[in-house]
Amino acid sequence: MRTRHFSIRACASPQAFPRVGLIVPRYGRSAVDRNRLKRRLREVVRVEFLPQSVALDLVVRASPSAYDLAFGAIRDEVASALQRAAR
Repeated sequence: MRTRHFSIRACASPQAFPRVGLIVPRYGRSAVDRNRLKRRLREVVRVEFLPQSVALDLVVRASPSAYDLAFGAIRDEVASALQRAAR
């Protein structure tokens, strides 16, 4: 599924627990910007998705415009997509 700033792929996990992969390409940004975006995505996944204990494998890929988002906007967009994926 695609959102405005992220592409999220989900499939049933062969494991009994969820797994998450994050892809944050450089897109000409600094390492500081890239690490900040990865930390924010990890926090959203940790708080919004992992407590649900759904055995899914997720891959979240950020687009270049995701670098400019505030944490609240990232949380809202990714959390709503993760809820749809968990159904």
